[in-house]
Amino acid sequence: MKKIVILGAGTGGTIMANKLRKVLDKEEWSITIVDRDPNHYYQPGFLFIPFGIYNKYDVVKPKASFIPSGVKFIVNSINHVDAEKNVVSLANGQTLEYDFLIVATGTHIKPDETPGLTGKEWYKSIFDFYSHQGAVALQNFLKTWEGGNMVINIAEIPYKCPVAPLEFAFLADEFFVKKGIRDKVNIYFSTPLSGAFTKPKATKMLGELLKEKNINIIPDFYLERVDDENKKLISYDGREIPFDLLTIIPVNMGADWVARSSMGDDLNYIATDRYTLRSEKWENIFVLGDASNIPTSKAGSVVHFASDIVFENLMSAIEGRPLLAKFDGHSNCYIETGFGKGSLIDFNYETEPLPGTYPLPGVGPFGLLKNTRINHYGKVMFRWIYWHLLLKGKELPLESQMTMAGKEL
Repeated sequence: MKKIVILGAGTGGTIMANKLRKVLDKEEWSITIVDRDPNHYYQPGFLFIPFGIYNKYDVVKPKASFIPSGVKFIVNSINHVDAEKNVVSLANGQTLEYDFLIVATGTHIKPDETPGLTGKEWYKSIFDFYSHQGAVALQNFLKTWEGGNMVINIAEIPYKCPVAPLEFAFLADEFFVKKGIRDKVNIYFSTPLSGAFTKPKATKMLGELLKEKNINIIPDFYLERVDDENKKLISYDGREIPFDLLTIIPVNMGADWVARSSMGDDLNYIATDRYTLRSEKWENIFVLGDASNIPTSKAGSVVHFASDIVFENLMSAIEGRPLLAKFDGHSNCYIETGFGKGSLIDFNYETEPLPGTYPLPGVGPFGLLKNTRINHYGKVMFRWIYWHLLLKGKELPLESQMTMAGKEL
């Protein structure tokens, strides 16, 4: 029997398990998926927990609920992959041989990479919202916080879900207004980028929103360390930002096993062909989502669109055909902007976010680079779509390739 092993039972790995089990003969192909955590977290929901919009139970379900019958699910940590011998070694000593390997172990926050970050103020006045634990701790803190300097800091590029820090800033503004203490809170958005986002048109729109909401952007700030004794961020060029509350997006890195297996770069991301999504070094390894080094957003929409390409190319590889499916870097993101409104961006490797309508030209219903209520509802509705359709590998009425239809040049 031939064997497919999937590393990671998050969004990408779960989608692939469902897609592959539907089409591969169970008598010919075994499929095994491995993950260290039995719980599946709806990570876009972490953003809403600090403000009491979601509670901690709204974003978590058992991973086993989404893995199809006929796929073996192993809850264990990955110790090492020997890509030359096609063997995965687990922490419990178990080994898994494979004919094809799909790597979908994502990217993870590494707060210990920044000196001083996880000192005595960690989860006291310094929080992340990129973990379930951090989002819940921040929610508890904000219940009684009475104001001061709130700094939102992006420690390093790249990081997961590039728009989330901006969404946090916009939702924080709304939260403090409704709480009646906005005049007591100074919000600072500190980023290593030269503006609010990486793309010019989106940066302009989002920068104007920050200004409108009296959120102060501090660009080109490269965090060197945190002085938790004096509550200051210190950059490599010596600039300092004082804080009373620090919400940080820590350094992101790929899975630790990648380093142990000598398969990635210095951030543990695996060199991946940006079009075929196959490993640049090993022909029987495909890399899906945040685990790769492809030059697009580390975001859930990328995983969704890229999963179609990985599926098509893996089936081609199994059948000995050329890999004809090409990923164009397609990404789209709803952006919560506060007070029941949101925006939407849609882009790929070559095309920056443009204004227009999505997904139907001239109809929408969603507006690109527009701040509307329907965009907010799109973000809210996505949680249901995620749990009930996306994870189960069901077809959604969205093309993997980005289209220029509806976009205004």
